[in-house]
Amino acid sequence: MLYNSTQNAAEVVSAAQAIAQGISKDGGLFVPQDFPKYDTETLKALLKTDYKGRAKKIFSDFLTDFTEDEINECVEKAYTSSKFGSENPAPLNFCKLDNKTLNILELWHGPTCAFKDMALQILPHLLTKSLKKTYDGKDAVILVATSGDTGKAALEGFKDVDHTKIIVFYPVDGVSPMQKQQMNTQEGSNVKVCAIKGNFDDAQTGVKKIFTTPSIAEKLAENNMLFSSANSINWGRLLPQIVYYVSAYCDMVNEGKIKFGDKINVVVPTGNFGNILASYYASIMGLPINKFICASNSNNVLTDFIRTGIYDKNRHFYTTISPSMDILVSSNLERLLYMLSGNDDKTTKIWMDSLKSEGKYEVSDKVKSVIKEKFYGGYCDDVNTKATIHKIFEQDKYLCDTHTAVAVNVYTQYVDETGDTTPTVIASTASPYKFSKSVLQAVAPDCDLPDNEFDMVDKLHELTGMAVPVPLANLKNKKVRFSDVTEVDKMPNYVLSALGIE
Repeated sequence: MLYNSTQNAAEVVSAAQAIAQGISKDGGLFVPQDFPKYDTETLKALLKTDYKGRAKKIFSDFLTDFTEDEINECVEKAYTSSKFGSENPAPLNFCKLDNKTLNILELWHGPTCAFKDMALQILPHLLTKSLKKTYDGKDAVILVATSGDTGKAALEGFKDVDHTKIIVFYPVDGVSPMQKQQMNTQEGSNVKVCAIKGNFDDAQTGVKKIFTTPSIAEKLAENNMLFSSANSINWGRLLPQIVYYVSAYCDMVNEGKIKFGDKINVVVPTGNFGNILASYYASIMGLPINKFICASNSNNVLTDFIRTGIYDKNRHFYTTISPSMDILVSSNLERLLYMLSGNDDKTTKIWMDSLKSEGKYEVSDKVKSVIKEKFYGGYCDDVNTKATIHKIFEQDKYLCDTHTAVAVNVYTQYVDETGDTTPTVIASTASPYKFSKSVLQAVAPDCDLPDNEFDMVDKLHELTGMAVPVPLANLKNKKVRFSDVTEVDKMPNYVLSALGIE
């Protein structure tokens, strides 16, 4: 299995190279040259194994330059019950809303209580092995732009990992208090956290620019370092996300919710398009998925794109109660467009260059038709997000966070609009306690809000009875280590200074 850049198909690298490098030198993203195809017998065999077994099978088909022992070691170290609370790190939970069955795929049982753990607990193991195969002796500098969850998950995954350093940038006013506390109290001798005066798109653009600036890369090389990424632009982040969609389908069959071979729909609350893209890749491999329902908040650039084929980031940026989706540049959409254009790197590059220069692009009629056939786009504002949280809890005592509520709301829009009753898996991406203020306001709108985030957590627990995840409960008394804030144009200087490079 080899990988190409979406903007230069002539660049061909191994899986280890793609993971170690993170992003192509031309700014494109690495994608597999082809996808393994899972026939009926392969999928039936996956029914009989557990999450780890399914992960090992999928990784072995994509990471062909890794040995079986290497893959086994990575999986066994990543998906432990001590980290995820059970042998199944991505359990399904079932509840009702207005007589609709919600099959909730809970992806937030890991150490940082967000779906990013599903990939970022295994990425450090994949990366360190990739470095040995491709850049033996060099230290990896992990640069991360985060809208909240990726930052903490990456910090936790890479803390004190040999031969790695990690620097995380987040928008100073664009994450929840709990997310900020998680990042700024992070332990580890190799970690750095810095806020930027801007939004997530500014942080993401800044990180990409640092990655592709030759003079900075040269300075790192002189100091025996190289850049890599823990954002979903890194193939090692996206690949593990394919696993939980395959596993969810197997669990649906095993629990009698569907028959083997039945199609399902998938609903994903997404800003950067990586999580929903992973489900699309699973379908390319043979998983029977009928429709991909892309749920956005008020930053509904993806909704408009799916409906019109025009991607236009020239619009108002909203800071919402679902901050991990406060994104106007959906990086992983580039991978989908590359595939739907017939792996046309030149056309993909034209679109991405247009996005940089004009803030928008329009895809071909052929690509538009495929997207309209396979995808549905919808969005939900803050008022309706809170109303959805309230309604689910009122009807079935199920408590969800602000991102999952967006997905549920858009799912109900889809069913009401289309009448499609295909069994549907809804990706639940974070613990409600990561956004306790908004969830508390939704569940009990007349409640007097406590003064601080941790008192809100206690109040929410008192009202709902839902257990507070241990990692969040333990944050209360942790010491703040990081309080740096920088301008966007000063990010390169910050990186070099943090690494001790002149």
